Amino acid sequence: MKHIAQSDQLTKHTLEELEQEARKLHATPDQRDAWNQLVQEYADAFLDKLPEADAYVQRDEMGRRILDVPIEDEPTKMEQLLALLHEQVDHNGINPASGKHFGYVPGGGLFHTGLGDYLAAATNRYAGIFFANPGAVRMENQVLRWMCDMVGFPETALGNLTSGGSIANLIAITTARDARKVNAADIHRQVIYVTNQTHHCVQKAYRIAGMSEAQIRYIPTDKQFRMNTDLLQQAIAADERHGLQPFMIVGSGGTTDTGAIDPLQQMADIAEKHNCWYHVDAAYGGFFMLSPDLKEAFAGIERADSVVIDPHKGLFLSYGIGAVLIKNTQALFDTHHYTANYMQDSLAATEELSPADLSPELTKHFRGLRIWLPLQLLGVSPFRAALEEKVILCRYFYEEIQKRGFEVGPYPELSIMIYRYVPETGDVDEFNERLVQYVQDDGRIFVSSTQIEGAYWIRLAVLSFRTHKKEVDTALEVLETGVQALQQEYATEK
Repeated sequence: MKHIAQSDQLTKHTLEELEQEARKLHATPDQRDAWNQLVQEYADAFLDKLPEADAYVQRDEMGRRILDVPIEDEPTKMEQLLALLHEQVDHNGINPASGKHFGYVPGGGLFHTGLGDYLAAATNRYAGIFFANPGAVRMENQVLRWMCDMVGFPETALGNLTSGGSIANLIAITTARDARKVNAADIHRQVIYVTNQTHHCVQKAYRIAGMSEAQIRYIPTDKQFRMNTDLLQQAIAADERHGLQPFMIVGSGGTTDTGAIDPLQQMADIAEKHNCWYHVDAAYGGFFMLSPDLKEAFAGIERADSVVIDPHKGLFLSYGIGAVLIKNTQALFDTHHYTANYMQDSLAATEELSPADLSPELTKHFRGLRIWLPLQLLGVSPFRAALEEKVILCRYFYEEIQKRGFEVGPYPELSIMIYRYVPETGDVDEFNERLVQYVQDDGRIFVSSTQIEGAYWIRLAVLSFRTHKKEVDTALEVLETGVQALQQEYATEK
C-alpha cells in the first residue's frame, strides 16, 4: 500500500509539472492581444507598401538566415520572428501579391481570404464529414454548387475543394478511371488525348493514378495553340482500328503558356461519339465565365464529365484552393468513399455529401471559409469587373508592345499572351533570355518565359486584382528600357 501511495504522489507531482508546461500552449488574452497587434501591424505595413514594392528581389543569402534561428526548447520573441519573416521571406524572391507580378499565373492574395483562414484556423472546425460540422460542409458544398452552376452543370453535380489544380486533376482522373472500369491488365490499351499545351500536372496525375502505361496522344494544335479537332478525330479512329480503347479527351479552358481555349464544343461532340470521358482543365481560365461576354468562348464546357477550376487563380484568393467539379457525383463517391469502424457514429447524418467521401483527404483544412467569406463580403460583381479588366489590360499590352518593336503570339483570348524581341542581328533566344534576366535584375516587375515549338518566348500573365493600367505601363517601360540597354551591350561586345 505504501508503494502505491508513493506512486500516486509521484504521478500527481509529474502531472502538475507537465500541465504547467503544457499550459503555455494556451494563449492568454494578453498574449493574443500583443501578438494580434504585432501581426496586424506587420500585415498592414506589407500591404500598404505593396504598390511601390518590387515584384522580384534577389538576395545573396537566399533565405539562409532562417536557419540561424533553430527550433529549440526555448521560445523566440514574436518581434524577432517577424523581422526574420520580413527579411528572408517577404522581401526575397517573387512577390506574388504584387500587382506587377506578370509571371506564371499570379495568385492574388486577397486580404479577405486571410480573414477566412484566420477564423478557420482559430476555431479549427473540421469540414471533412457532415456529422462533425454540418454548417461547414454545407458551406463548402454551397460554393461548389455555385461553381457548377457557373459552368453549366446540373444541380445534381458536385465536386471537392482541393489544395489546387494538381489534386483536382488527380481526383477527376481517378474518378474517370473507376467509372470506366479500367483495370490494371487493361491500362496499356487505354488512350488519352492531350496537346503539348495541356498542363503538366495532368500527366503527373495519370502517373500517380497508376495509368503511366496508358497511351498518350499529343494532338497537334492550330496557329492559336488550340487542339486541332480534325486530327483528334483521325487519331481516335486510328486507335479504334488498332483495337485500342479511347479513354479520355482533355481540353484546356485557358492554357498556361498562351491562355488558349480549346474548341470545347467540337471536342464534346467527339467525346460523345466515341464514349470518351471528357475532362476540361480550366484551372486558370474558368472564372472568366463569370463575364457574360467571355463565357461564350467556353461553350461546350457544360458537356464535360469533369472540370478543374482554381479559385486561387481566377478569384484572386491566396494560394491553397482549387476545385474539381464532377457531373456524375455517384462516380466521384464510389471512387473516394471509404469508412472504418471508429467512424460508425458519422454514418447516420447524410443530408449532405461529405468532402471526405469525395476526395482522398480525410483530415482537411476548412477551405470553404476562405472562399465563402470574400464572396459574401464583396458580392460577385467586383470579381467579374476585375476579370474583365485583366483581359482588356492584356490586350492593351498586346497592342502597345508591338509599337516597341516586339513580335507577339496569337491575340489573347483571356489575360495571357506571349511576346519576344527580334534583334536585327544575333540569336533571338539568347537576346530574350538576357532580357528576362534584365527584368529580374531590375526587380520592379516580374515576368516568366516558356519554350514553344523550340522557340524562347516571354509570357505576360495578367491576373492579380492589384494589376491596373499603371502596372502594365510600368511593364512596358521596363521592357523597352531593357531592350535599349541590351542593344548597347551588344554594340559594345562587338
